[in-house]
Amino acid sequence: MSLRPNRRQSMGQSLALMAAASLPAWAQSPPAAPAAPAASDAPAVVLPPSRPPIVLPPLALRQRRLANGLQVVSLPTQGGTTVSVQVWYRVGGKDDPVGRSGFAHLFEHMMFKRTKYMRDEMFDRLTEDVGGQNNASTFEDMTAYQNEVPSNHLERLLWAEAERLAHLQVDQANFDSERKVVIEELRERVLADPYGRLFNALPKYAFERHPYQRPVIGSEADLNAATLDEVRRFHATYYRPDNALLIVVGDFDPPQLDGWVDRYFAPLVTPATPIPRVTEREPVRAQDERVELKAPNVPLPAVALLWKGPSVTHADAAALEVAQALLSSGESSRLNEALVYTAQAAQAAGFAAELYADGGLLAAYAIAASGQSLRKLEDALLAQINLLVRGKVPVLEIDKVRTQLMTGVLLSRQTPQGLADAIGRAVLLHGDAREADARIARLQAVRVADIQRVLTQHVLRARRVTIDYVQRAAA
Repeated sequence: MSLRPNRRQSMGQSLALMAAASLPAWAQSPPAAPAAPAASDAPAVVLPPSRPPIVLPPLALRQRRLANGLQVVSLPTQGGTTVSVQVWYRVGGKDDPVGRSGFAHLFEHMMFKRTKYMRDEMFDRLTEDVGGQNNASTFEDMTAYQNEVPSNHLERLLWAEAERLAHLQVDQANFDSERKVVIEELRERVLADPYGRLFNALPKYAFERHPYQRPVIGSEADLNAATLDEVRRFHATYYRPDNALLIVVGDFDPPQLDGWVDRYFAPLVTPATPIPRVTEREPVRAQDERVELKAPNVPLPAVALLWKGPSVTHADAAALEVAQALLSSGESSRLNEALVYTAQAAQAAGFAAELYADGGLLAAYAIAASGQSLRKLEDALLAQINLLVRGKVPVLEIDKVRTQLMTGVLLSRQTPQGLADAIGRAVLLHGDAREADARIARLQAVRVADIQRVLTQHVLRARRVTIDYVQRAAA
């Protein structure tokens, strides 16, 4: 998939970095207990859930908007001694200028450089040196800066976030140093990885018009061609109070927080110029397409099947998330069981539903085992999707997958950092912080019939692009 770079991997926020086994992150998941899917041409039997749904009290969110447009969401929690301070900006890979892919990712790095009142890497000193942590991630639709510190350091972090929003030094030295870092990251995670070029190229072929087709990590040629003036214009366009969301979750006193936010963020000035927004909408694909992608150092060929998907706010999003888990989550997932273990036709296989604010892509892939043909793998991928759509789905299998998904959601809500992350995604992707609660109910409401319907509509009856990924001939 498109690489979603992050500054540090320790916090696990990057969902699409290349894994150690040369696979994208959506192809990696914890092992689960084996469960063999049953094959049948009979209609699926939908049984009642084996346990009552999980109902949680809604998050006690506090929301406000400053006069300069800054949106603030806070959530005081009990029983901890830390606080998460996060700032999310409504700028992602889709907002990169034409011919300048990687600008959003570049600023993920540059925001840790010096400001008017902070020296280089001072954020590390303000977080790591007091027992906390920091991270940043760039996505297709947004960029997130995430910190967690002991709660007695909250005021200092609020000042620092306001300071780098207002006074980041976008100069030639900082630009040159961080451009080198981004290009080295691209070389390591995409160019040096045997299958990096394949997964990095999927958006290019999945989207026909939308700027999602440009990889978030950027292009070496685009970054090298960029000028300081272009980078400064990008920063001035998107890094402003009315394009930001401040999230504070954890151990804090609400009135005191409000006072500090007013003190450090309220004085920041919002430019009078409007913020440009992507308005391109992706058309329905008119016909199937086949592409051969050649690259150096491809140990064994691979095949990828791409379909256009709905946006993350679409009513089918939850069902597609559960479908992805059934097909691709864990050692006992359907594609892994059928293609890797049983048929031994593939070294790895997976399915992903990557849904963004303006649209999405659905992808099935397989990396061939030695001597296996790509057409055989293509047929096997489609056969497993057809089996899920037309066969019986054991109640234990769907219950297991629901449990895996709900466990992940619930575990993330146990920490200030996880809660803040859920709030950030809810606001920037759905426009409503309460989506952090609504997602739990939607996942539990998905039934087998929903999964079969969305796969039929968005995959089996839709046009696709098939990519054969093969070794480039020696020069």
